[in-house]
Amino acid sequence: MTLLRIPDPSLIALVGPAGAGKSTLAARLFSRDEILSSDELRAVIAGNPRDQRATAAAFAALHRALARRLAARRLTVVDATSIERHARQALVHRARTAGLPAVAIVLDLPPSVVLARNAARAARQVDPLVVRRHLAALRSALDGGALAGEGWDLVAWIREAAEVEALRVERRPG
Repeated sequence: MTLLRIPDPSLIALVGPAGAGKSTLAARLFSRDEILSSDELRAVIAGNPRDQRATAAAFAALHRALARRLAARRLTVVDATSIERHARQALVHRARTAGLPAVAIVLDLPPSVVLARNAARAARQVDPLVVRRHLAALRSALDGGALAGEGWDLVAWIREAAEVEALRVERRPG
């Protein structure tokens, strides 16, 4: 897949473990004002994007902003791991409430690639044990077919690092 046609407006959820390249992909494909990042909200709240004590407050702020943006019919990208079913279901629910399509872009890269990318991160490296838990949780969700029954209008699978670099989006009226 090189070209992904997305409805505009819609909710775009990036799904994948820490270190998979979600933030880099979001910054390349979407404008800064379209992205809601859990890391950036943790930084605003706690002064540190890795401070997990700020996670609940960061996600509360993310969901408030998401609800406002979707109600205003603005394309919104959620840059968070979204590897847990309840997190994805909450996003689909927000899109449905606003009457907008929900798109998941799943970064299902080989574990060796994700771990190497995480290790190369200078400022935002995540403990490799946490990354391995993310990888296992994602694998469990994908192997169980979880995303298929969650109500996504479109699921785009990215399985190779080269696909991340090659991916382009084309917006179509939603």
